[in-house]
Amino acid sequence: MNSENAIWGALEEVIDPEVGANIVDLGLIYDIKVDKEGKANIQMTLTIPECPLADVIVKEVKEKASAVEGVNNVDVHLVWEPRWSPAKMNDRAREEIRARQSLEGIL
Repeated sequence: MNSENAIWGALEEVIDPEVGANIVDLGLIYDIKVDKEGKANIQMTLTIPECPLADVIVKEVKEKASAVEGVNNVDVHLVWEPRWSPAKMNDRAREEIRARQSLEGIL
């Protein structure tokens, strides 16, 4: 597996705590490139620009990507275009959110 694919997989472990789904399934990761020296450049967004947990999420992205074999350095670039919308979520994220909302309705 190449480093870019391994980073995509590692970032599935990063959960947006306000939404309750991982950032890959939410469609928050726009691009991952790793150069031959092992520098990873990750382009991502957040659900809202004012996200109070932005620093926490970016820190975890850097930690997970840095743990991938062959990655020596990680730069995370927050971008706001294209703007994130729920249409960027995949089906797995939609199901996780629905399940969480159902559970919260029961509790």
